Amino acid sequence: MPSTSSHSACQHLAQVFASDIPLTSALAIEVRNWQNHCLQLHLPLPENRNHQESMFGGSLYCAGVLASWGWLHLRLREMGINTTHIVVQAGQIDYPLPVLADAKVICSAPDQAIWTRFIKMYQRHGKARIRLDSRILTHDGQDGACFTGQFVLHS
Repeated sequence: MPSTSSHSACQHLAQVFASDIPLTSALAIEVRNWQNHCLQLHLPLPENRNHQESMFGGSLYCAGVLASWGWLHLRLREMGINTTHIVVQAGQIDYPLPVLADAKVICSAPDQAIWTRFIKMYQRHGKARIRLDSRILTHDGQDGACFTGQFVLHS
């Protein structure tokens, strides 16, 4: 069971998605957990299926971006930087396996040294870049899609 702070963070991010990123409604993506600097989203198959009854590649890409963007938003908020001035600058995705059921989307923290360098750069220049990875898991926990994105935070 998520802690109260985890629940509060999830509610906050769900509200940001609903108000600032309308596509999240069509995807029916849900914010499920924020714990130990790991964000978990839920992506349902019915709203995101393709003509082959598997998850649509575009939905998987969007879910990967949203998990990484959401991770960065929540992590910054923990540090007292409450902003949505985050943009994806570049993104790349691989689809090793078809996703045939509802999917878990996970973004975990980058190495601490990378995070520290990112924060120092932002504090010094008002702008910084960071690479984040997210994974979209199949029903049995394998990688169905792996997203890597370059995100920019600006004041």
